[in-house]
Amino acid sequence: MTTYRTIAIDGLDIFYRQAGSRDNPTIWLLHGYPASSHMFRNLIPALADSFHLVAPDYPGFGYSSMPAVNEFDYTFDRLTEVMADFIDAISLKRYSLYLMDYGAPIGYRLAMQNPERVESLIVQNGNAYKEGLGDFWKPMRAYWQNKTPENADQVRQIMTPESTKRYYTTGVKNLENLSPDTWTLDQALLDRPGNVDIQLALKYDYQSNVLLYPQWQAYLHQYQPPTLVVWGKNDRGFLVEGADAYKRDLQNLEFHLFDTGHFALEEESDAICASLRDAPRTQQRFAIADYIRHFMTTHVAKEDTMLATSRK
Repeated sequence: MTTYRTIAIDGLDIFYRQAGSRDNPTIWLLHGYPASSHMFRNLIPALADSFHLVAPDYPGFGYSSMPAVNEFDYTFDRLTEVMADFIDAISLKRYSLYLMDYGAPIGYRLAMQNPERVESLIVQNGNAYKEGLGDFWKPMRAYWQNKTPENADQVRQIMTPESTKRYYTTGVKNLENLSPDTWTLDQALLDRPGNVDIQLALKYDYQSNVLLYPQWQAYLHQYQPPTLVVWGKNDRGFLVEGADAYKRDLQNLEFHLFDTGHFALEEESDAICASLRDAPRTQQRFAIADYIRHFMTTHVAKEDTMLATSRK
């Protein structure tokens, strides 16, 4: 059963979803833009029988506190600080990181700070390579180079109802697979007074992530965390070339592309394809949750068992 909780972190109320026994390996789910932990609503119950899952909303997103831009430093460094304090507050010492969109820059900062805590990575349209940034980023690049009102207005166009819906619909196989609740909820939260300014600040700061790409790649190359890449190959924000680039730095890599878009879980979650759970792999194409279950069982649960045995 999924529980819905709020905890005080650094003077902020941080909302999070949690399910599964803490005795099982933990997957820390880090959401993307323009979403919140709501994007994991199907994945969490699909995996909760075998794993402990935690999915927080960042400040300014979902049901967490939303201080104004003059009250909080909306940068990826600051969001990472809040998430680091959050995970300490709920006493999680080791975990696998699910990195999606904005979750990637937050997660890689966390991984570099405490590499010994990271058991594995699950990368779903979470970019760490320049190859993954296509023409979609032209308005942001212009804004980074010249922070004018005109360039800011171009970036604001990404936050309109039409653009929010396109994040979900571009590249999908079947629009009838998608619940309109997703983009409707996201837009309602974006439309809160002051939230566009928050998102604009984060869009401007995203350039800090691009500068850190070489450091994240060095982390992958040095520490070789077991990594599962599950990527919607039709994503126009983070191109499939960004997924392929992970092969350069990782040796222990499981790699799967899906014929869908940015929010791959909307078409490929276990909730949609639950009937495939027990089907032979040679006969059925598995959904993302099934790949996660197989990957975690192979690379993390086995390691935890070995560690427990060695302590006896």
